[in-house]
Amino acid sequence: MIRRIAASLVVAVALAPAAFAETPSRVIAAGGSVAEIIHALGAGDRLIARDTTSSFPPEVLSLPDIGYVRALSSENLIAMAPDMVIAEHDAGPPEVLDVLQRSGIALVMAPQALDPDGVTAKIDAVATALDLPDAGAALQARVAAQLEQARIAGDGLPRSPRVMFILSMQGGRLLVGGQGTSAEAMILLAGGTNAVTALDGYKPLTDEAAIAADPDLILMMDRGGDHAVVLADIIAHPALRLTRAAIDQRIVSMDGLYLLGFGPRTGAAALELNTHLRRLTDEVKG
Repeated sequence: MIRRIAASLVVAVALAPAAFAETPSRVIAAGGSVAEIIHALGAGDRLIARDTTSSFPPEVLSLPDIGYVRALSSENLIAMAPDMVIAEHDAGPPEVLDVLQRSGIALVMAPQALDPDGVTAKIDAVATALDLPDAGAALQARVAAQLEQARIAGDGLPRSPRVMFILSMQGGRLLVGGQGTSAEAMILLAGGTNAVTALDGYKPLTDEAAIAADPDLILMMDRGGDHAVVLADIIAHPALRLTRAAIDQRIVSMDGLYLLGFGPRTGAAALELNTHLRRLTDEVKG
């Protein structure tokens, strides 16, 4: 069976290279998957800054940090004298983007990606902005092939395990991924089913709803500091401890950008999650 979510494409200004005075050489990446795509295209040397969510490849961490992708500062961006800013679809706030456009700095908003077609469209938008058509076509082909492997692996599962994605559980309060989220999109691509469909977006989940969802597997991001969650936290949670995932200790943590970025490594992330789901279904059969 084929599980796909239609991508909600948002391309505010994906301009052809001819629209710019020259090929951009001083580029700011506002978004983790954007920075990753730029490097995968072989254009990492054009980057002069990145946002806080950009963490791969490791080289980007040495670049100046412009702040969180949804809380950018026009003053900081303009002061760096870029000739182009390439941003995720949800970068902002809107007034900062307006100032950038009025300043004459080229602004390219990459499309949102929630399925394989969305990922290749995002790569195409970035490659087009950087005037790298050949590198873009080659990267799209490589990524599309891996995404197809992930789709086949997902469709090949004997059943579709129920997965709950937990974004955070500070103070015992669950914040989970509902419908229309990148977390749900990844779960579906890997062959699972989102255990939380009564909510849209990332929303709080009551203890009663968590017990009723009864996931086979709990999926989280690897996080540090106050947001870090360990198995003991889940086992001690009054609702989660009653779910099949907690009872069987089926808890999976993955790097956030790798898991939810929907960039060049999406196929690899889906295949990795699929491996956990396949192991789960094999254990149930056994």
